[in-house]
Amino acid sequence: MALHKILKIVALLLSIAGVIFLAMIIAKGDEAVVATGEGVDGFLYIAYITLAIVIVFVLFFVLKGIFSGNIKNTLMSVGAFLLIVVISYVLADANPMTMQDGEMLSASGSKWVGAGLYAFYILAVLAIGSMVFSGIKKVTK
Repeated sequence: MALHKILKIVALLLSIAGVIFLAMIIAKGDEAVVATGEGVDGFLYIAYITLAIVIVFVLFFVLKGIFSGNIKNTLMSVGAFLLIVVISYVLADANPMTMQDGEMLSASGSKWVGAGLYAFYILAVLAIGSMVFSGIKKVTK
């Protein structure tokens, strides 16, 4: 219960600091902020601190859940995901291409973008298939 109160206080302090920095940015005006970027640093630091706190807590509770639960099933799920990523990477093409802004996307970058798309498609098909399968299984019972 003490951790909950501490987190509420930290969240309140970060919120107040964020509002103060936002007010400072608004007070400077659009032209000054766009021209110099003045006042944005504090706002970004609040965002970085919040992101760091969230990442630390997510990692802590994920690792706690992994080691308190069935680690075999967790490792099998992670392995299946890595297998999908490897299959996606093998299926992807490595064609360098020109992007809209005129810069070149390397062959490696192109391959990773393609692998991400293939992984998304495979995972989407598996998710839809599992929903359909569970729906059919529920109807037949």
